[in-house]
Amino acid sequence: MPAEDHPYMQVAERIRRRILDGQLKEGAKLPGQRELAQQEGVAVATLGRALDQLQVEGYITTSRRGTFVANAPEVAPSSYDRITRVQRTGSVLAEGETMIVTVAELIKPPQYVAELYDLDEGAQVVRRQWHTGKGQMRTGLFVTWYPAHFAASVPELLSTSRESSPGLLRKIERTLGRTVKWGRDDIHGREADAREANYLGLRVGSPILAGAHRLWDDEGVIEYGEWCLPYRLTVGYEYSFEAPQVGA
Repeated sequence: MPAEDHPYMQVAERIRRRILDGQLKEGAKLPGQRELAQQEGVAVATLGRALDQLQVEGYITTSRRGTFVANAPEVAPSSYDRITRVQRTGSVLAEGETMIVTVAELIKPPQYVAELYDLDEGAQVVRRQWHTGKGQMRTGLFVTWYPAHFAASVPELLSTSRESSPGLLRKIERTLGRTVKWGRDDIHGREADAREANYLGLRVGSPILAGAHRLWDDEGVIEYGEWCLPYRLTVGYEYSFEAPQVGA
């Protein structure tokens, strides 16, 4: 049985989503294990394993007073978390996060971006730069790219408005009749350059986690993004192995 199919992982995922979506607020006390196990329809032992998993990930803390949603989770949403959240709730932001869009422009793209979108020479793209924060802590710096013709149907792509920005991917899908079917993340650790350090509140040369993601459907790439996170945060992924085992 794949790990994510185990009952305790399913329970952990449900509670994790409620935390990320803000249904469980930071600092909120969770019900006792027996009550919570009854709510989730699982045995107390299964619920206990789920809570252990969430504690390791940094979503909850435990003490003699009980189990609480962490005030400052050390786990940042992954690209997958953000994409699935915007499809569920209409916002790419985790609960309590804010977004500031600093750039929304039409430009001639770098060669690698033009090739990703299979653009003709001289074609333009939309480039958006934005950063997120939670309280006094910066949680990420992002640059997302879209074909210029997307902006004809979704003019908000060229706006720095805080109101429309968190739900742009969902609006692109609905307006253009596209649906994200596949995605890929590429991640590496490196040092922050001056621009990244400035937005993340770090010293130049501080370690960061940097990555890029592609989202696409049968028609091609819908969104390409590049992002970096401060060293204080951790990103976690769940995955399954569906390939046949050797010798099977």
